[in-house]
Amino acid sequence: MTKAELIEKMAKDAKITKVAAGVALESFIDGVTKSLKKKDGKVTLVGFGTFQKSRRKARKGRNPQTGETIKIKATNVVKFKPGKKLKDSI
Repeated sequence: MTKAELIEKMAKDAKITKVAAGVALESFIDGVTKSLKKKDGKVTLVGFGTFQKSRRKARKGRNPQTGETIKIKATNVVKFKPGKKLKDSI
């Protein structure tokens, strides 16, 4: 499902305009992003799942074309753990 399809579904289900659904979705995305930027970033949606920021350590990798060893920098990543309701519905 694309963002446009999600906006269309939200508008239909909530009986609101696509513009209003788009604003609501953008607000949700912005809120999740701001929460995850914090030090212990975590967003829990009961029944759906949890978005959590995690730190990936620096490591060594290999360039697949040359086989040369390269250093991969440490970085922040977002992990999603599905909730029970979501797991059961799939």
